[in-house]
Amino acid sequence: MLSAIALNCTLKADASTPSSTDAMIAVLADAFARHDVALSETIRVAAHDIRPGVTSDEGDGDAWPALRTKILAADILIFGGPIWMGQVSSVAKRVMERMDAFLSETDDRGRMPSSGKVAVAAIVGNEDGAHFSAAQLFQALNDVGWTIPAVAACYWVGEAMGSTDFQDLDETPDKVRATAAMVAGNAAHLARTLKANPYPGSA
Repeated sequence: MLSAIALNCTLKADASTPSSTDAMIAVLADAFARHDVALSETIRVAAHDIRPGVTSDEGDGDAWPALRTKILAADILIFGGPIWMGQVSSVAKRVMERMDAFLSETDDRGRMPSSGKVAVAAIVGNEDGAHFSAAQLFQALNDVGWTIPAVAACYWVGEAMGSTDFQDLDETPDKVRATAAMVAGNAAHLARTLKANPYPGSA
C-alpha cells in the first residue's frame, strides 16, 4: 500500500478550528483510499514553529526537521491550502521556502530528497485564484524535485467576495468528487510507477 501525507496550510493555527482545507483534503483522502493509498496524517502547518529560512534546520525550536522527515517518508504529498489575495497562503510559501534546501541535498546522482515522490494540490477559497495558486505550487514543487501528475489539483472556489466556505456546503459538488477521483487515480498510478522504476538521475 502506498502512503500519503497532507499539509494543511490554513492560517488557522488551532487544529480544533474547522478548516475548509481539511474538508477538501478529506475528499481527496477518500478518493485515494479507493486506490489503496492510506493517508497517514494531516499536519496543520501553522500549529508548528516553522522558522523562516531556506535550510532544512534553522536551529533550536525549529519544527521543520521533524515535519520534513514525515513528509519525505510518504509516497504522495497532498499540499493543501486556501487562497488569500488571489494566491497561496503565506504558510504554504513558508513550506516551499524550506523545501528550497532540497536543491543542495542531492545524492551521488544529483537526485533531491523528493525524487520519485508525487505531489498534488487541494485548494479552497472564496475568490478567483485556484489556477494561479496551483501554478505557484506546482512550479515550486517541481523545482525542488517533486513529480506532478496529470490533473493534479482538486479545488473549489465560491462566489467572489461571498461568505460561503467549502466546509459550509451541504454536500460535495459532483465536479469536485470527479476531479478528486482523477487526481487520486493519476497520482497513485504515477507513485507506483516511480517506486518500481526510480528516476536514474545523472550518470
